[in-house]
Amino acid sequence: MSRAHSISARKPYGLARVCEVWHVSRSTVYDHRARAASPPAVPRRRGPVGPCTDDELLLAIRQDLEDSPFHGEGHRKVWARLRMLQGLRTSKDRVRRLMREHGLLAPSRVGRPQGPRTHDGTILTDRPDQMWGTDLTSTILVTGAVASVFVAIDHCTGECVGIHASSRANRFEALEPLRQGVRERFGDFGPGVAAGLSVRHDHGSQYVSDDFQSELRFLGMESSPSFVRAPEGNGVAERFIRTLKENLLWVRHFETVEELRQALLDFKRLHNEHWRLERLGYRTPAQARRDFAARQEQAA
Repeated sequence: MSRAHSISARKPYGLARVCEVWHVSRSTVYDHRARAASPPAVPRRRGPVGPCTDDELLLAIRQDLEDSPFHGEGHRKVWARLRMLQGLRTSKDRVRRLMREHGLLAPSRVGRPQGPRTHDGTILTDRPDQMWGTDLTSTILVTGAVASVFVAIDHCTGECVGIHASSRANRFEALEPLRQGVRERFGDFGPGVAAGLSVRHDHGSQYVSDDFQSELRFLGMESSPSFVRAPEGNGVAERFIRTLKENLLWVRHFETVEELRQALLDFKRLHNEHWRLERLGYRTPAQARRDFAARQEQAA
């Protein structure tokens, strides 16, 4: 508008006159012009950069993601591995910024706001083998058949204590992960051998059946059903199933149930030895169990 010519005076109106008519400060106009002429500055944290430049840190992040046997890990675990395994000390915010700018963050869904929940406490325990969570999921084989996958997870360490696949999803197959865990953790299988252990499960027909509940009582276990329509009550097993899907069931194809069963056992070992949990101080489940056993020996 300031460059437009007046018909009567045959001269440009000028910036001062336009600003006066529009009641706009000339400094504001100059500021908007300067912002449009220069690209926006990328915000950066003030202070020292750290032990390496952004390019060097980005290279280390990419290498860590490539070396990791898991998929869908976020910036926290990348930061923890760089710090604990490589001695590269930097901030989590910086790692998140670099991963966000270069499209390396794992995709996530924004949840809807929740109202008051039935389960408002914690399901985590202070020691291993105090509560196990069990649940099931399913996957499709190459042949088109449906295979059911059953798991049992320790609520303290996050360990997978048992995992099983079957073409049937009945109550007897649902017991197999618990039987694996009892033999491995308690060294025997008999009446009352797992006394003091609670089993968290949902209200699926397999878990509320008489046969399943009778087996729990035989082993000395206590049934601990979660609240109805409150999956967070069985959140430890639910979270493991998500990890299992993202790193195995959704990225591999299986011809037979036996092939799937062997892959599940391999994933169990991989998860227990290498999957790091933030609530454990970024330790692995197996490391957390060993640390707990060491503290018990020292206390004794």
